[in-house]
Amino acid sequence: MVRLALDEKIEGYNFPQGVMSHLMRATAAGRPGVITTTGLFTFVDPRVEGGKLNRRTKEDLVDVVLINHKKYLLYKTIPFTVAIIRGSSVDKNGNLTMENEVATFSMLSIAQAAKVNGGVVIAQVKQVKENESAAPERVKVPGAFIDYVVVDPQQGMTFLTPFDAAMIDSEAAPRAQPGISGIKRVISRRAAMELKPGMYLNVGYGMADGVPIVARDEGMLDEVTFLIEQGALGGIPTTGLNFGAMYNPQAILDDGYQFDFFHGRGLDIAFLGFAQIDQQGNVNSSKFGSKLTGCGGFIDISQNSKRVVFCGAFAVKGVIHLEDGAVQVVDPGVRSKFVKQVEQVTFSGNYALDTRQPVLIVTERAVFELAQGNLVLREAAPGIDVKKHILALMEFQPIVPPFVELMNPKCFTDTPLYNAD
Repeated sequence: MVRLALDEKIEGYNFPQGVMSHLMRATAAGRPGVITTTGLFTFVDPRVEGGKLNRRTKEDLVDVVLINHKKYLLYKTIPFTVAIIRGSSVDKNGNLTMENEVATFSMLSIAQAAKVNGGVVIAQVKQVKENESAAPERVKVPGAFIDYVVVDPQQGMTFLTPFDAAMIDSEAAPRAQPGISGIKRVISRRAAMELKPGMYLNVGYGMADGVPIVARDEGMLDEVTFLIEQGALGGIPTTGLNFGAMYNPQAILDDGYQFDFFHGRGLDIAFLGFAQIDQQGNVNSSKFGSKLTGCGGFIDISQNSKRVVFCGAFAVKGVIHLEDGAVQVVDPGVRSKFVKQVEQVTFSGNYALDTRQPVLIVTERAVFELAQGNLVLREAAPGIDVKKHILALMEFQPIVPPFVELMNPKCFTDTPLYNAD
């Protein structure tokens, strides 16, 4: 689908995942759209790109509206007539259950939206229980809303995992305990120093997903609550191509309810990755060169969290060695991630300035803060030459105060992060 869009063979849009979830519900309810601040000044804003993926895509599906002297985005509902959903099983009456799913998403709203528009609903499941009738409280999508069922006996829980009970059970032991090393460990440990008991937290795909592993290793996991946009909360998010699941979740919610909490600014901190950051604090995590990954829940989460901590390697394919608690740069990398202007605005530094949102950027070499619309160098890693290993490799000059602190030595060692000294 991405290749077809990039080759101008189909029309295509990319909207925030939470907005899409709420759009499904709005479409099912016959409402004209979803009104939200989510996406303002990013590439989904019609004054920027309108979420369009190519030149072929012409129709504006997002408008700017003014309510009580405040600007919002109106995402218009789309009266689609085909829905493809997924579950674990259907019973003899065609009722769909999700007992082995790591996330329930918005399957019911998607099915209802298609049916109110006279459409067709196709459900993929792992098995048909022809002699069973599911308990009503376990039914996620009633058979009355489903037209066709496709059975895939090899359906896995994730891209990597056929089945792991720990992804749907709060007590089961995971088949494998995720770990981290190298620069990811350094970055994750520095980012995890922002944790405080009682916080509600989100982590994104990539470098940021090491933070919960640090919290686990440091005995902090029971004192904070991690929530992921796919709907799970209360456990430890999985990593890599397992991402989107959680080990030992306390609950798995429909993602629309999860995003209600996110949009309402319930998250204390979001730990997210980045591909590019520019001098205004804009972040690109959705499109670079010919690679289109999309925004997922990044915009919903980054704009609406009370604080955001971006986590990533300082440069593309840089090589460093960690020796005696210091960083040695072996290869500076093929290109900088700190550019004059990002290719696509997935996070707006100007919007963060308007909303007074604290923003921190953590790399293995340096820690930056977004202050008054400018990047400020706050910390440098031990062993790093600020001019040679940081400033010379950036396409713009950040603000460098007279005194730049050293990153906490605990980031580079096995010393417990949260002890008194």
